[in-house]
Amino acid sequence: MNSQGVSPDRTLAGLDAESRQMVLDTVAQLKKRLLTKEKILEFDRKEIFPEEAIREMLGPEIGLQLLMIPEAYGGLGGGARDSCVVTREMAKICLGITTAFFAIQLGADPIMVGATEEQKKKWLGKIAAGEALVAYAVTEPDAGSNVAALKTKADPVTDGSGRITGYRINGAKQFISTGGYADFITVLAIAPEGPTFFIVEKGTPGYQRGKGEEKHGIRDSNTSPLTFNDAFVPVENLIGGVPGQGLKQANEVFGYTRLMVAAMGLGAGESALEIAVAYAKERIQFKTPLSEKQGYAHKLIVPNVVRLAAAEAYIDEVAERLDAGEKDLEVEGSIAKFYATEAGNRAAEDSIQALGGYGYITEYRVEKIKRDVRITTIYEGTSEIQQNIISTFRWKKSRKTKGEFYGAMAAEMEHLAEALPDCGSRYAGLAARALNHMIAFADTRRLTRQQIIMFDLADMMIHVEIGAATARRAAALAPAGGPPAERAALVSRLFADAMCQVFTRNIPRILTGTGEIEPATVAESLAKTKYHEFGGGCRNVVKDMDRLADMVFGR
Repeated sequence: MNSQGVSPDRTLAGLDAESRQMVLDTVAQLKKRLLTKEKILEFDRKEIFPEEAIREMLGPEIGLQLLMIPEAYGGLGGGARDSCVVTREMAKICLGITTAFFAIQLGADPIMVGATEEQKKKWLGKIAAGEALVAYAVTEPDAGSNVAALKTKADPVTDGSGRITGYRINGAKQFISTGGYADFITVLAIAPEGPTFFIVEKGTPGYQRGKGEEKHGIRDSNTSPLTFNDAFVPVENLIGGVPGQGLKQANEVFGYTRLMVAAMGLGAGESALEIAVAYAKERIQFKTPLSEKQGYAHKLIVPNVVRLAAAEAYIDEVAERLDAGEKDLEVEGSIAKFYATEAGNRAAEDSIQALGGYGYITEYRVEKIKRDVRITTIYEGTSEIQQNIISTFRWKKSRKTKGEFYGAMAAEMEHLAEALPDCGSRYAGLAARALNHMIAFADTRRLTRQQIIMFDLADMMIHVEIGAATARRAAALAPAGGPPAERAALVSRLFADAMCQVFTRNIPRILTGTGEIEPATVAESLAKTKYHEFGGGCRNVVKDMDRLADMVFGR
C-alpha cells in the first residue's frame, strides 16, 4: 500500500457500482425533463429558485437526496465516492441547483455526525421522506469563514425547578444557501458552554428569513440572510443533547463537505470545456478547424484538460480514503477544494475565450458556467482560507514527523519512477524533497510569520500532493495499457511540468523575497533543493501536448 493509498482488502463504504450507475442514470434523466437547457437558462435569466422542481427531485419518484442518508434512516447509504460522482454530474447540468442540493447535505451533516439516535430518526427521516429542504446556518456578516468569531447567542431558558427547557437565539446569519426556503436549518450559536448546533424550524416565532440576494452567478439558487430575535428552540432540538460541541462537529465534516465543493468545481469546469472542445471541432478558421491549431489547443484546451484530470485523480483518492474509514482529512479536503475549484474557474474562463464572441452569448452557456463556478472558490471557505489551512497544518505535520510526511511521499515517488519512468513521478519525488527543505528553512528563519510565503508553501504542497495522486493513477492504469493508461501518463507528465514551474517560481521568492537572506545561504538552499533539475520538467512537453490534443479532439 502506498503512503496515501487504500489497502485493497479494506471494505469501502457506499454503493455498489450498479446502484451508483442507477443514481447517475436518474441524474441524466433530469436533463430531459425537469432541467432542460431551456429551463436552466430561464431560471438564470429570471433569477428563479425552482422550488417546485427541486421538491419534485426530493419526492418518491426521484428521491435524489436518499443518496446521502444512511440506510438506517431511510436512505441509500452512499459514501464519499458516490456523493462526489453524483455532485460532479449534477454540476455539469447547473451549479445553482447543485448548490441547493449541497445545502441539504450540508445542513444534514451536523445531525449525521453529532445528533442523538432519536434526533437522527426524526430529522434524517424527514429528509429521506422528501419532506424538507434544509439549510446550514453558520456564516455571519462579520465573521465570514472564521467560525470562532461567531456572535449569534443561545441563552438557556429554565423552568421553575431550574431545568433547561430550551434556548433563546439572538443574532444574524449571512449568505445562507436555500435559507429563504428551508423547512428547517441547523444553526450554530454560542451557548454558555461554547458553540452549539440547534435545529430551527420555519415558522418559529422570532426567526425571520430575509429577501434573497441578487447575485453574480448561481442565480437559480437562493441565498438569504437570517435573523433571530428571541427565537425559542426547545432543548430537544440541541443537536447531540450536549452543548459546546459545535466546533468539533463542524470540523468533523469539513474534509467531506469541501470535497463535495471540489466535485462541484470539477463538474462545472468539465461542462464548460466540453462545450469548447465541441466548438473547436466545428469552427473553421483559415480553412482548418480550430482544434487543429496548436496555439489554440495548447493554450486554451489542453492545460485545462490536465488540471481537471489532476483534480479528478486527487478527489477520487481522498473520497476512497474517506470510504475506507479514514478520519481527520480536513487538509486533504482543503487541497481538493482549492485546486479543483480554481481549475474549474480557469476552465470556464478559457472556454469563453475559446468560443470568441460566442462565448459571451448566453445561448452558448459558457458565460453562465463562468458566473456560477466562481462562487466555488469562495463558499465553504475562500481559496485564501484554504491556503492558510494547508500551509499551517502541513507545516506543523512536517515539524511533528521531522520531515517524514513528505519524505515518505518522496520515497514512494522515487520508487515509482524506477518501475515506471514515464509516469511523471520523478519530479513529484524531487519536488517533495525540495518542499521538505523549504518548510524547514522557512521554519528556522521564521518566515512562517509572512503570510504570502505561507501561501507560496501552500501552492507547493498542493502541487506535490496532487502530483503524487496523478502519478499513482498513471501507475495503476499502466498494466492494462490502452488509451486510458496513455492518457493518464500524459496527464501526469504534463502536470509534473506545471508543478516544476510552481517550484521554479516559488523557491527563489521564498529565499529572496524578504531581502533578509544572505546570498551564500540562498545559493546553498538552491543547491539542496536541486533547483536546476526542475527545468527538466518541460522535456517533451510540446510532444505530450500534441498527443493529448489528438486524444481530446479524437483525431
